[in-house]
Amino acid sequence: MRRSGESGFTLFEIMVAMAVFALLSVMAYGGLRSVLESRQGLQLASERLTQLQLALLLLERDLGQASAREVRGDSGKFFAPLQSPADGYLIEFTSDGWANPLATPRSSLRRVAYSLEEKHLIRYTWPVLDRSYSVEPLSAKLIEGVTGLSLRMLDSKGEWHSDWPLPETLDSTLGWVSPRAVEVTIEGERMGRIKRLIPLPSGWFKPAEKKAGA
Repeated sequence: MRRSGESGFTLFEIMVAMAVFALLSVMAYGGLRSVLESRQGLQLASERLTQLQLALLLLERDLGQASAREVRGDSGKFFAPLQSPADGYLIEFTSDGWANPLATPRSSLRRVAYSLEEKHLIRYTWPVLDRSYSVEPLSAKLIEGVTGLSLRMLDSKGEWHSDWPLPETLDSTLGWVSPRAVEVTIEGERMGRIKRLIPLPSGWFKPAEKKAGA
Protein backbone atom coordinates (compact mmCIF):
# COMPACT_ATOMS: atom_id res chain seq x y z
CA MET A 1 0.00 0.00 0.00
CA ARG A 2 1.24 3.45 -0.82
CA ARG A 3 1.89 5.71 2.16
CA SER A 4 0.64 9.30 2.35
CA GLY A 5 2.91 11.71 0.53
CA GLU A 6 4.81 8.99 -1.38
CA SER A 7 4.99 9.06 -5.17
CA GLY A 8 5.47 6.25 -7.69
CA PHE A 9 3.79 2.84 -8.06
CA THR A 10 3.68 -0.06 -5.68
CA LEU A 11 4.87 -3.52 -6.69
CA PHE A 12 1.29 -4.70 -6.86
CA GLU A 13 0.31 -1.89 -9.26
CA ILE A 14 3.27 -2.65 -11.49
CA MET A 15 2.37 -6.34 -11.60
CA VAL A 16 -1.22 -5.50 -12.45
CA ALA A 17 -0.09 -3.14 -15.22
CA MET A 18 2.26 -5.79 -16.64
CA ALA A 19 -0.50 -8.38 -16.56
CA VAL A 20 -2.87 -6.06 -18.43
CA PHE A 21 -0.15 -5.20 -20.97
CA ALA A 22 0.61 -8.91 -21.50
CA LEU A 23 -3.08 -9.66 -22.02
CA LEU A 24 -3.44 -6.84 -24.55
CA SER A 25 -0.29 -8.04 -26.34
CA VAL A 26 -1.66 -11.59 -26.63
CA MET A 27 -4.97 -10.28 -27.95
CA ALA A 28 -3.22 -8.00 -30.44
CA TYR A 29 -0.95 -10.84 -31.64
CA GLY A 30 -3.92 -13.15 -32.04
CA GLY A 31 -5.74 -10.57 -34.13
CA LEU A 32 -2.67 -9.86 -36.25
CA ARG A 33 -2.07 -13.58 -36.76
CA SER A 34 -5.68 -14.06 -37.84
CA VAL A 35 -5.37 -11.21 -40.35
CA LEU A 36 -2.11 -12.63 -41.75
CA GLU A 37 -3.60 -16.12 -42.07
CA SER A 38 -6.66 -14.72 -43.83
CA ARG A 39 -4.44 -12.74 -46.18
CA GLN A 40 -2.34 -15.81 -46.93
CA GLY A 41 -5.46 -17.84 -47.60
CA LEU A 42 -6.82 -15.21 -49.97
CA GLN A 43 -3.48 -15.04 -51.76
CA LEU A 44 -3.39 -18.83 -52.23
CA ALA A 45 -6.97 -18.82 -53.49
CA SER A 46 -6.12 -16.02 -55.91
CA GLU A 47 -3.10 -17.94 -57.20
CA ARG A 48 -5.18 -21.10 -57.70
CA LEU A 49 -7.84 -19.12 -59.55
CA THR A 50 -5.19 -17.54 -61.78
CA GLN A 51 -3.70 -20.98 -62.51
CA LEU A 52 -7.12 -22.33 -63.41
CA GLN A 53 -7.99 -19.40 -65.66
CA LEU A 54 -4.69 -19.60 -67.53
CA ALA A 55 -4.97 -23.38 -67.95
CA LEU A 56 -8.51 -23.15 -69.31
CA LEU A 57 -7.51 -20.29 -71.60
CA LEU A 58 -4.61 -22.34 -72.96
CA LEU A 59 -6.80 -25.43 -73.45
CA GLU A 60 -9.46 -23.37 -75.22
CA ARG A 61 -6.85 -21.80 -77.47
CA ASP A 62 -5.29 -25.15 -78.36
CA LEU A 63 -8.62 -26.86 -79.11
CA GLY A 64 -10.01 -23.77 -80.79
CA GLN A 65 -7.18 -24.04 -83.34
CA ALA A 66 -7.42 -27.82 -83.84
CA SER A 67 -6.26 -28.94 -87.27
CA ALA A 68 -7.22 -31.90 -89.48
CA ARG A 69 -3.54 -32.84 -89.89
CA GLU A 70 -2.88 -36.46 -88.84
CA VAL A 71 0.57 -37.48 -87.59
CA ARG A 72 2.91 -40.40 -87.96
CA GLY A 73 3.90 -42.05 -84.68
CA ASP A 74 7.05 -43.83 -83.51
CA SER A 75 6.18 -47.05 -85.33
CA GLY A 76 5.24 -45.33 -88.58
CA LYS A 77 1.51 -45.69 -87.91
CA PHE A 78 -0.74 -42.73 -88.63
CA PHE A 79 -2.76 -41.26 -85.77
CA ALA A 80 -5.95 -39.25 -86.00
CA PRO A 81 -5.81 -35.46 -85.87
CA LEU A 82 -7.60 -35.73 -82.52
CA GLN A 83 -7.57 -38.73 -80.18
CA SER A 84 -9.06 -39.15 -76.72
CA PRO A 85 -7.75 -41.00 -74.84
CA ALA A 86 -4.39 -41.50 -76.53
CA ASP A 87 -1.37 -43.52 -75.30
CA GLY A 88 -1.61 -42.44 -71.66
CA TYR A 89 -2.86 -38.92 -72.40
CA LEU A 90 -6.39 -37.71 -71.80
CA ILE A 91 -6.41 -36.07 -75.22
CA GLU A 92 -3.88 -35.55 -78.01
CA PHE A 93 -4.41 -33.46 -81.12
CA THR A 94 -2.82 -31.27 -83.77
CA SER A 95 -3.15 -27.53 -83.15
CA ASP A 96 -2.47 -24.54 -85.36
CA GLY A 97 -1.29 -21.11 -84.32
CA TRP A 98 2.18 -21.98 -83.02
CA ALA A 99 3.74 -18.52 -82.74
CA ASN A 100 6.88 -17.98 -84.80
CA PRO A 101 8.18 -14.48 -83.98
CA LEU A 102 11.64 -15.21 -85.43
CA ALA A 103 10.20 -16.50 -88.73
CA THR A 104 12.18 -19.73 -88.53
CA PRO A 105 11.53 -22.31 -91.28
CA ARG A 106 8.98 -24.49 -89.50
CA SER A 107 5.26 -25.25 -89.54
CA SER A 108 2.73 -23.35 -87.47
CA LEU A 109 1.24 -26.73 -86.49
CA ARG A 110 2.29 -28.79 -83.50
CA ARG A 111 1.06 -31.81 -81.59
CA VAL A 112 -0.42 -31.09 -78.17
CA ALA A 113 -1.55 -33.42 -75.37
CA TYR A 114 -3.05 -33.02 -71.90
CA SER A 115 -2.67 -35.44 -69.02
CA LEU A 116 -3.61 -35.74 -65.34
CA GLU A 117 -0.68 -36.98 -63.25
CA GLU A 118 -0.52 -36.98 -59.44
CA LYS A 119 -3.22 -34.29 -59.19
CA HIS A 120 -1.41 -32.08 -61.73
CA LEU A 121 -2.83 -31.06 -65.09
CA ILE A 122 0.11 -31.28 -67.49
CA ARG A 123 0.37 -29.99 -71.06
CA TYR A 124 2.71 -31.72 -73.51
CA THR A 125 3.95 -30.35 -76.81
CA TRP A 126 6.17 -31.93 -79.47
CA PRO A 127 8.64 -29.90 -81.55
CA VAL A 128 7.74 -31.91 -84.67
CA LEU A 129 4.51 -33.46 -85.92
CA ASP A 130 5.80 -36.78 -87.24
CA ARG A 131 8.01 -38.02 -84.43
CA SER A 132 10.48 -40.82 -83.85
CA TYR A 133 11.54 -42.57 -80.65
CA SER A 134 14.22 -39.93 -80.02
CA VAL A 135 11.74 -37.03 -79.96
CA GLU A 136 10.67 -36.21 -76.41
CA PRO A 137 7.76 -33.87 -75.64
CA LEU A 138 8.09 -30.74 -73.56
CA SER A 139 5.90 -30.71 -70.45
CA ALA A 140 4.42 -27.90 -68.37
CA LYS A 141 2.42 -28.18 -65.14
CA LEU A 142 -0.66 -26.00 -65.40
CA ILE A 143 -2.80 -26.71 -62.31
CA GLU A 144 -2.15 -28.55 -59.07
CA GLY A 145 -4.71 -30.11 -56.76
CA VAL A 146 -6.81 -31.55 -59.60
CA THR A 147 -8.76 -34.59 -58.37
CA GLY A 148 -10.63 -35.35 -61.59
CA LEU A 149 -10.63 -34.46 -65.27
CA SER A 150 -12.98 -35.87 -67.88
CA LEU A 151 -13.68 -35.13 -71.55
CA ARG A 152 -16.66 -35.67 -73.80
CA MET A 153 -16.80 -35.14 -77.56
CA LEU A 154 -19.91 -33.91 -79.39
CA ASP A 155 -20.46 -35.37 -82.87
CA SER A 156 -22.32 -33.83 -85.81
CA LYS A 157 -25.56 -35.59 -84.74
CA GLY A 158 -25.53 -33.97 -81.31
CA GLU A 159 -24.49 -37.15 -79.48
CA TRP A 160 -21.79 -37.30 -76.78
CA HIS A 161 -18.83 -39.73 -76.76
CA SER A 162 -16.11 -40.41 -74.21
CA ASP A 163 -13.74 -41.85 -76.87
CA TRP A 164 -12.59 -40.35 -80.16
CA PRO A 165 -12.28 -41.07 -83.05
CA LEU A 166 -15.50 -43.01 -83.44
CA PRO A 167 -15.23 -46.60 -84.68
CA GLU A 168 -16.93 -45.75 -87.99
CA THR A 169 -14.37 -43.03 -88.74
CA LEU A 170 -11.53 -45.56 -88.63
CA ASP A 171 -12.68 -46.90 -92.02
CA SER A 172 -10.16 -45.74 -94.61
CA THR A 173 -13.00 -44.90 -96.99
CA LEU A 174 -14.22 -42.23 -94.60
CA GLY A 175 -11.04 -40.73 -93.27
CA TRP A 176 -10.97 -38.70 -90.04
CA VAL A 177 -13.97 -36.83 -88.71
CA SER A 178 -13.75 -34.05 -86.14
CA PRO A 179 -16.02 -33.61 -83.14
CA ARG A 180 -18.04 -30.42 -83.16
CA ALA A 181 -17.03 -29.55 -79.62
CA VAL A 182 -15.22 -30.88 -76.55
CA GLU A 183 -16.71 -30.65 -73.06
CA VAL A 184 -14.08 -30.42 -70.31
CA THR A 185 -14.98 -31.13 -66.67
CA ILE A 186 -12.37 -30.31 -64.01
CA GLU A 187 -12.68 -31.15 -60.32
CA GLY A 188 -10.15 -30.02 -57.77
CA GLU A 189 -9.36 -29.29 -54.19
CA ARG A 190 -11.13 -26.07 -53.15
CA MET A 191 -12.22 -25.36 -56.73
CA GLY A 192 -15.31 -27.56 -56.98
CA ARG A 193 -16.44 -28.77 -60.39
CA ILE A 194 -15.96 -26.61 -63.46
CA LYS A 195 -17.28 -27.35 -66.96
CA ARG A 196 -16.29 -25.73 -70.22
CA LEU A 197 -17.69 -26.41 -73.69
CA ILE A 198 -15.05 -25.69 -76.31
CA PRO A 199 -16.15 -25.58 -79.97
CA LEU A 200 -13.76 -26.81 -82.63
CA PRO A 201 -13.10 -25.04 -85.94
CA SER A 202 -16.24 -25.25 -88.10
CA GLY A 203 -14.33 -26.05 -91.28
CA TRP A 204 -13.39 -29.48 -89.98
CA PHE A 205 -16.86 -31.03 -89.68
CA LYS A 206 -16.53 -33.23 -92.74
CA PRO A 207 -14.61 -36.47 -93.42
CA ALA A 208 -11.13 -36.13 -94.83
CA GLU A 209 -10.57 -37.18 -98.41
CA LYS A 210 -9.66 -40.79 -99.01
CA LYS A 211 -5.91 -41.26 -99.34
CA ALA A 212 -4.49 -42.51 -102.59
CA GLY A 213 -4.03 -46.28 -102.46
CA ALA A 214 -6.16 -46.69 -99.31
